[in-house]
Amino acid sequence: MPDIPTDAAPFGGYEPAALQFLADLAANNDRAWFKPRKHEFERLIKTPTEALCVALAAEFDRLRLPLVADPASSPFRIHRDIRFSRDKSPYKTAQGLSFPWDDSEDDAQRPRGAVGGYFHLEPGNIFVGGGMWHPERERLAAFREKVDRDPSAVFRAIEDPRFQSVFDSIDGETLQRNPRGFPADHPYGRLLRLKEVVFSRRLSDRDVFSAKLPRIIAEDLDAARPVLLLLDKLAGVPLHET
Repeated sequence: MPDIPTDAAPFGGYEPAALQFLADLAANNDRAWFKPRKHEFERLIKTPTEALCVALAAEFDRLRLPLVADPASSPFRIHRDIRFSRDKSPYKTAQGLSFPWDDSEDDAQRPRGAVGGYFHLEPGNIFVGGGMWHPERERLAAFREKVDRDPSAVFRAIEDPRFQSVFDSIDGETLQRNPRGFPADHPYGRLLRLKEVVFSRRLSDRDVFSAKLPRIIAEDLDAARPVLLLLDKLAGVPLHET
């Protein structure tokens, strides 16, 4: 577990002004507008987000859920990387947080960040979710091979009643046709065509204004435990296993 600051104020919910700040930032995405309002960003977004991470770390620990919530590394930076982008807007207009799945004591054996949970704060688009987003080629290949060779294990995870009661199903960007090596009429073509394996559930403004938000996020992600376990284990599945 990461070192957790002990002097941080407890998470009491985001203020409604936080969503208004992000909406205003989307309408005024330039440094001249942001710079004199940086203190508002820190008060309304940065500080409560760090407190949310602290509270989530405690919730994950309570549930014995091996997700990492770290105030230093979970929140995405507000600054966009515009070096190779046509869009030169300097700031992100949403606050994202990632929670890597890490049940290994040996960091060298299991790459952090490949699989995990996610929280997204944006006016009109607030959600909790997870999975494997833009996975490395080997992990995606292992998932497809799992679907092809052991579909029962895949369906046990994605059809788990608690998972479906919260997230309904998995989703993600897809190929137009089945990947090379799989027949066009493969019975599980919808899964094989996935380029990422993700799931999400919308949250309300009331949820994020509540001090109960850490518990809501943690219990939702706990419901996804079977899917996260399935995806995490792909890291140790050799391709073309016999």
